[in-house]
Parts: sequence; structure tokens; C-alpha cells
Amino acid sequence: MKSYNIAILSTVILLTGCIRYHSPARNTWSHYLRGASFTDMTETARIAKRPVFLGAGGKLISSVDTPAAAQYGDKVQNDTATSVNYMANLEYELYDALRKPGISVQRAGTDVVVILVRDAIMELNVADISADGADTLKTISKILKKYDATFLEIAGYTDAMSAAAADALSLDMAQRVGVYLSQHGINTARMFIVGRGATRPIAAQDDIGRLTNRRVEIRLVPAR
Repeated sequence: MKSYNIAILSTVILLTGCIRYHSPARNTWSHYLRGASFTDMTETARIAKRPVFLGAGGKLISSVDTPAAAQYGDKVQNDTATSVNYMANLEYELYDALRKPGISVQRAGTDVVVILVRDAIMELNVADISADGADTLKTISKILKKYDATFLEIAGYTDAMSAAAADALSLDMAQRVGVYLSQHGINTARMFIVGRGATRPIAAQDDIGRLTNRRVEIRLVPAR
């Protein structure tokens, strides 16, 4: 009997691991994204969101253990040193974990930006997250739960197309990523979600460049 139960459990685990992820129905997205802000993650927006973030269990960078060299002296300088160290460690972990085609991790000051080309995380001809994309986002979720003294902006972008189509598609991509992260334990009070259409291209609008311009960027900022 014991061997039989173990066999059943093993089968269930195997089948669970093979289940393909699908985004939930669109009419449920507001439930998963409750607490997220649908606006650019400006400094003013982060300050306004901070009480909500803290009320939802978030923590500020000032609560993180500081490096030994930054435990004395000027508080502003110490907080800056803490942020730099914290975000550098976050960048290294993301970089080491996300060595895949179509994905890059970059630094911009103390900010860390993860660029996810659409075809690296979504089905080719279907508006849904692919198996590889789910695996990538699961990895990102684990790291974001560890480095939780951060706000994150999830921004969708497209290649050149009509403004209405670009706005709709870019927001759809950003929301799908936000829903996935929410389903995998990321506090939505940390999130800013925006669709920026065809703005800010990072490649030429030729056949290859268009594939690069269709992307989701996750920008991480220390919570202060």
C-alpha cells in the first residue's frame, strides 16, 4: 500500500510539472492586479504609493542590513551605499539566472532593468505566455521575492504600428506579466504597469529590429 501511494504521488507531481501555464481569463485580471498602479513609475508616484506599499507588508531599503562600512556616518550617504550594494546583488543574481536568448539585464544608476523580448516569453502567434516564458518569469519571481525592498515597473512596448493597436498590445503584454508575477507571490503594491506602445524603440524598425522592439521591460528601483 505504501509503495502504491508513493507511485500515485509521483505521478501527480509529474503531471503537475507538465501542466502548461495559461493566463487567466481577462475579466479576472483586475483581481490579480488589485493594488498595482497603472501609471509611470515616477519618483512622485512612488512617494504617493509608499503608504499603500508599507500597508501591504512592503519594506523600505532603509530596513535592509547595511554593509559594515556604511553603519556609521551620514545617514543619506549610508542609505545610498545600502541601495547601491542591494541593487548590485540583485543585478548579479538576475544576470546569472537569466542567461537566455532574448533576455538581458542592465544597470541604470541604482536601477536594474530586465528586458524581455516578446518572442522569448510569449507564444509566437498567440497572446499568451509560453512555456519558456513561464519558466523565465518563475525565476524572476523567486529573485524578486528575495529582493522585496524594491518597486517594479512593468512596461510593454511594440514595434511600429497604429497607435491604438500598439497601446492595446503593449498594455496586454505588461498586464500578462504582472498577472503571472502576482500569481507567483509578488506583492502587487510594488507594481506599476504601463503600455507605452511603439515609443522608445531600441532597434531599427526592420524585420529583425521589430522583433526586438516588441518587448516587456521590468525596471526595479529601491523602495525609499
